[in-house]
Amino acid sequence: MTILNRRNLLAGAGAAGLAAGLPLPALAKPRRRVLPAFFDDLEKRTFRFFWERANPANGLIPDRWPTPSFASIAAIGFGMSALCIGAERGWITRADARDRILTTLHFMAALPQGNAATGVAGHKGFFYHFLDMETGLRFRNVELSTVDSALLFMGALHAAEWFDGLNPTERELRRVAHALVDRADWRWFQQAGRAIPMGWHPETGFIHRAWTGYNEGKLVYILALGSGTHPAREGSWDAWTATYPDFWRGEGRQRRLAFAPLFGHQYSEMWIDFRGIRDAPMRAGNLDYFENSRRATLAQHAYAIANPMGWRGYDRNVWGLTACDGPGDHGGQIDQHEARFRGYSARGPIAEPDGFDDGTIAPTAMLGSLPFAPEIVIPSTLELHRRHGARIYGEYGFRDAFNPSFTDTAKGSKSGSVDGRTGWVATDWLAIDQGPIVGMIANHRNGSIWRAMRKSAVIRRGLLRAGFTGGWLDAATR
Repeated sequence: MTILNRRNLLAGAGAAGLAAGLPLPALAKPRRRVLPAFFDDLEKRTFRFFWERANPANGLIPDRWPTPSFASIAAIGFGMSALCIGAERGWITRADARDRILTTLHFMAALPQGNAATGVAGHKGFFYHFLDMETGLRFRNVELSTVDSALLFMGALHAAEWFDGLNPTERELRRVAHALVDRADWRWFQQAGRAIPMGWHPETGFIHRAWTGYNEGKLVYILALGSGTHPAREGSWDAWTATYPDFWRGEGRQRRLAFAPLFGHQYSEMWIDFRGIRDAPMRAGNLDYFENSRRATLAQHAYAIANPMGWRGYDRNVWGLTACDGPGDHGGQIDQHEARFRGYSARGPIAEPDGFDDGTIAPTAMLGSLPFAPEIVIPSTLELHRRHGARIYGEYGFRDAFNPSFTDTAKGSKSGSVDGRTGWVATDWLAIDQGPIVGMIANHRNGSIWRAMRKSAVIRRGLLRAGFTGGWLDAATR
């Protein structure tokens, strides 16, 4: 099995109809939005991935299913948030969600740490990207991952805020969640400067590449700066934003920080309510990160309509490029032009940072953008299901990805099935693509995750230390 991670992915047309102004700060009392009935079914099926596919003995969640897989620490973070949403929606009881999350937290907190290459789950409070589903120990030679640890910590912090009861079990959940987050020694990762490396290997040391903007790395620095025990160095946020000039695209109301795959505009935003709060670059640009994600969504929608590479199946209702499974590493001729396909890869508009387009569409790209642009995401989702549902919609909602242009049955695909008429469809559901679907539907409905996370002392500290002001953050500090 090929092991791919975000470090591998990162190496290596204007939108119309933009909002007339910045979104208003979130209201203290959220308004529940009514979605078409199909979204109830989609949300519940997607939630069930995290409830049913987890190892009930330790709470670990596989990277993918049904292909046999190792556990993903990012999946565990998304899963803890999914369980909170499941309890809120009444699909499981509060006690069931609480007990599963507490099992997970106790197991993760008790796993051995150290600088050995084997027999441990992590080091300095961080965790290896992938763990054995049964033992919880490092899977092969994967990296100690800062961003995947951060995704795990976000889920733990969300659970700690959502389970706010006074009974001993919920008190214990909060205690263990905060202890797990507080254990991470962010200063250890900053031995070469203020920028935070993507990871570390016991065999070779720190990964040379650091988290610099713009991508999903905002959450790494906000957590690091918000730590109450081992915070990142002063000026760390400046190290993150120093490369922003390389990422600006567009003019006027289309101007935005660009990153081709939409997951880079969704992961931090799933847990942090950026509406109405700004750091220095956003103040200078007269927008906020929520609006930036909206503009990125609309730009990608416009790219699909333009379809500059002539792929089959692109239009205003079937679109969405992000990191996802693909048909495999193949070349070929598609409608009189040369094509190069990939397996698992980051995907996005070709003119943007980390842009690559082989015609592979991922439903999570659209659905993870629901709060930013519901006016295009809702009708697109319904049309996607109407047009392709028989092949791509199943037990846990939409399968990870599909490609109507890849129809060469002779080449085949290890990651999915190929039909000579309708193209390639992924076999698996991927946890890190399932997570934003259920999380962002909940945020659009009533701000569920954002509302809980606005109470987190870690998140508030991190935002303030990064120089954010305005909106709910100012109200929380008064």
